[in-house]
Amino acid sequence: MVRVKRGTTARARHKKMIEAAKGHRASSHKLYGRAKESLLHAWSYAYAHRRERKGDMRRIWITRINAAARVAGLTYGEFIHGLRIAGVSLDRKTLAEMAISDAAAFERVVGVAREAASAA
Repeated sequence: MVRVKRGTTARARHKKMIEAAKGHRASSHKLYGRAKESLLHAWSYAYAHRRERKGDMRRIWITRINAAARVAGLTYGEFIHGLRIAGVSLDRKTLAEMAISDAAAFERVVGVAREAASAA
């Protein structure tokens, strides 16, 4: 059987890891072992936080809707309850964007929610 020398393969693999760790601090972007460990943590955090971001965005939307609804004289809960009763099916992302960029339209939606809540 022929002898296989693996230095080239290992160097390429190490180089790939160190290149991926570019921007990491201290020895984490210079030494292979540290770079590999640093990348494993970074990739793990990135995976988990991609899922967390969904909840973060929802919390931001709810905060923005609540602020705009309170300016209009309703709490967030009353506003959402009124929308449910009225059968308005706008999602929170749209409502938050509307509250920021189109205050007049948001006021009309608040009016619809207020009427539906008072009628129920």
